[in-house]
Amino acid sequence: MLPVSYLFVPGNRPERFAKALAAGAGAIILDLEDAVAPADKVAARQAIAAWVCRAGIAPERLVVRINDTLSPWYADDLAMIRAVGIKQVMLPKTEFAEQVKMTIADTAADVLILPLVETARGINNVEPIALADGVQRIAFGTLDYAADLNLSGDERGLIYPYSKIAIASRSAELAPPIAGVTPNLDDLARTESDFAFARAFGCTAKLCIHPKQVEVVERLSRPSEQEVAWAERVLAAAENSSGAVQVDGKMVDRPVVLKAEAIIARRKTEKLR
Repeated sequence: MLPVSYLFVPGNRPERFAKALAAGAGAIILDLEDAVAPADKVAARQAIAAWVCRAGIAPERLVVRINDTLSPWYADDLAMIRAVGIKQVMLPKTEFAEQVKMTIADTAADVLILPLVETARGINNVEPIALADGVQRIAFGTLDYAADLNLSGDERGLIYPYSKIAIASRSAELAPPIAGVTPNLDDLARTESDFAFARAFGCTAKLCIHPKQVEVVERLSRPSEQEVAWAERVLAAAENSSGAVQVDGKMVDRPVVLKAEAIIARRKTEKLR
């Protein structure tokens, strides 16, 4: 079961690592990239390596965001990933499938890559990126994308990239995409609306930059009681009928039944967590 919430933690703040892990996020992302100044990159890398070696964290709950392939820190980041045995790597500024291939080639064959697509070129090439061996799921870097295209801030500017990422992910049979961050730390309603917007395109997870955003994302990912009740009515009606049937005044056909089944499956998954 893949995470719903991914919580970023600056790699140069080791005192926050365990707190982030205890905040309830599905996974934490120890960050070596944007959250760490160039002068602190070495210390951050060392702090991550030391903590991971002694913390005994489950591999599926740990992601490390390395520096991009063109940066002067990329090779050293990969050396640390190899040495420590980290299994999930977020690759920023992913624009070509070859970046995924070279990252795996220089770490380990069983490393899973979460490409962070955050530029126009990355969106343009998202289909081959999604098809690259070793990709687990794609994350959308909405803030960098908006800066790259000089977007106004109107969320309609994200409709095309979200749609294209979701379609590429589904076509490549990947897990659904991860929605971008919400920078408004004191506005949880914005976190909620941002995630609701991303979910409309098929995203089932979200990047978080503060523990209080985690609760919002986790709550919204759970089916509501109304959704569960509707799904149960649909499945009961379909099971008891050999022909066309209506529920709440609407026709029930195969896509509706599949949606109902997915809701019940999500409810069962939540009870196991």
